[in-house]
Order: sequence, then structure tokens, then C-alpha cells
Amino acid sequence: MHAIDYFKTTIWSEEKPEYIKSLNKASDKYIKQAKARDKNYIKKHGDFGKSYHSTSLTNDNDFRDFINYVGRQSWNYLDEQGYDMSQYSTMLTDMWVQEFAKKGGGNHAPHIHANQHVSGFYFLKCSDKTSNPIFYDPRAAARATKLKMKSNVQTILGGHEQFHLIPKPGTLIIFPGFLEHGYTIDHGLESFRFLHWHLQAVPKKMAREDV
Repeated sequence: MHAIDYFKTTIWSEEKPEYIKSLNKASDKYIKQAKARDKNYIKKHGDFGKSYHSTSLTNDNDFRDFINYVGRQSWNYLDEQGYDMSQYSTMLTDMWVQEFAKKGGGNHAPHIHANQHVSGFYFLKCSDKTSNPIFYDPRAAARATKLKMKSNVQTILGGHEQFHLIPKPGTLIIFPGFLEHGYTIDHGLESFRFLHWHLQAVPKKMAREDV
């Protein structure tokens, strides 16, 4: 028989350690502000299970070089998959930094972010002892009719329902906006901090008309 693979889901990953120091420094004030917003809750209940979430970073010049880089890489990501990017401009819709609680329990349930074409993570603080991202099979029908997989199968072509990527500081991950993702429970053994962003491909004609 002739094997043809359709409906693959492409994820890009690379190591970019050169941004770690500057972006951690730029992120510190946002995490401090997020903790201040929750100080009354923390004082009463502690911070177990908390995920400290910054306000938007899209207009902060300390993140500008990184934003420009992930914008270019996201454009390349779409272009390499065959989309006619000559007809589109890319627009970063949001970026924020998150840090899980030092007492542990931080996590994210499976979810997607609506109306985005590209999403991404950049890991600032993590290790093999911290939380890690999980990606889920986007094919709803495949998940509904799941068969038991062979224990030694490594490929996702047969339909693994989910898989984990284990990052290290400086790992950058780019993935399609439709791909459901989440985070495992963090045990609070070491610091866990990451950037998350989303990008749309906007038709150039529409972009001109909106100006």
C-alpha cells in the first residue's frame, strides 16, 4: 500500500538563550505587580495553585526586539506550511508573562485562544522538575474514536491524544493557534516562568482599508 500523510500538525521549537537575561529582568516588575494584585488573597489563603499573570507586554519597549523576532519567525512558520503570505501581514494580538506559585499547584487546563493563527511560548525559568506544556490532538473525531496505542510507538501519526514538550530556559515554541494546549501541575520545587503570545495573519487589503 502507498502511505500518504495528511492533516499533520507542525510545531517549531528552537533554543534562544540570548533573550533570557534581559526578558527576565523586564518581566520582574510585572510579576511583582501581579502578586501585589493578589496580596489579600495570598495573605489569607497562601499562594498554592496560583498563576501570576502580567498585563499586556505588546507596548513595552523592553520586549520590542523579542516581539519583532517572534513576529518574523511566526510569518516564516506560516509561509513554510504553504500559506500565501504575500497576501497577509502578521499582527501580534497579545503577549504576557506568567509565573507559577512558589508553593506549587500552578497549572493550566486544556484550552485554545480564539481567533488566532499562531501561538507561542518562551521559557524564562524552568527545569525538568517544573511544569511543562502539553499539546492535544486537534482532531476531535480522532480523539472520540481512540484505539489503544502500542507501548513502543513514538510517532503521533497513529493518533496519540496528547504529548509533552520538556523545555529549558531559552526554549521557544511556535504552534498553530487552533492547537489545544495546557500545563501540567507544578510542584513548586523550582521557579517556573514563561512568556505566551498570539498572532493573527491579517489580509493586506483589509489592513490598508482599516488605516
